[in-house]
Amino acid sequence: MELLSRCSTLVPHASTLSLPNSHGKSSVFYPKRKSSLSFPSSSSVLKATALKPSRTLAPPCSVLMTTPQTPDSARTGAETDAMGLLLRERIVFLGNNIDDFVADAIISQLLLLDAQDSTKDIRLFINSSGGSLSATMAIIDVLQLVRADVSTIALGIAASTASIILGGGTKGKRFAMPNARIMVHQPLGGTSGQAIDVEIQAREIMHNKNNIIRIISNYTGHPFEKVQKDIDRDRYMSPIEAVEYGLIDGVIDKDTIIPLMQLPERVKATLNYEEISKDPRKFLTPDVPDDEIY
Repeated sequence: MELLSRCSTLVPHASTLSLPNSHGKSSVFYPKRKSSLSFPSSSSVLKATALKPSRTLAPPCSVLMTTPQTPDSARTGAETDAMGLLLRERIVFLGNNIDDFVADAIISQLLLLDAQDSTKDIRLFINSSGGSLSATMAIIDVLQLVRADVSTIALGIAASTASIILGGGTKGKRFAMPNARIMVHQPLGGTSGQAIDVEIQAREIMHNKNNIIRIISNYTGHPFEKVQKDIDRDRYMSPIEAVEYGLIDGVIDKDTIIPLMQLPERVKATLNYEEISKDPRKFLTPDVPDDEIY
């Protein structure tokens, strides 16, 4: 309180401020001016102190203002969290049309997982109807670049350029779900302009077509001419047909576990081939003829 009382006397209420000399007369005068700094009087401080209890808390901090979450932002956040959790399990999911943005995301995830541990498999789930050919070629090149084995699994549909990514997985580890559909075809394109421009674009489309034929031929082992004829129009395949064609290596059913591991005892079949071979007729249904036993 003594300090407040002293502070209150620093600002005079008179219009002039004088400094007394040794004779008691003021020899220096200061002009009157307005001051923006004022101190409360001792009486007002006493009243305020009596009304408000003293607190030793720190000065109040500013409240952080957050933007309200909309359904779109909430959905985006949930998708990001899900992708992050899948990435921890070395699972990459391709579930959109393939463009440069999607390709960059897939490539970055593949490179990251390969850098973390190149001895463990990466599982790439595919549910896409295709997209940009250049973006697809970038993903395929990275599939061949990474040291880790990449197991590709098709679900829903793997069409157009997505089917090429499906076949680009590590051989022996390319699969499809039972109800998936796989489609291959030749690249699409169009152009307009002067005749020379159309000719340039036509040559580029033919180059892309031959490149796709070469890639599928390497995947499947079929001759170049056969693949060229097969992709002349949209060719849809079931998972079994894709296995027969050589584009994938197997179909995932309820008895298969990803990644491929020994089946636990609780899910193993109760019968084996030795028991069936002893008396196969008792396992046949009435509509199965005898000549189908092999």
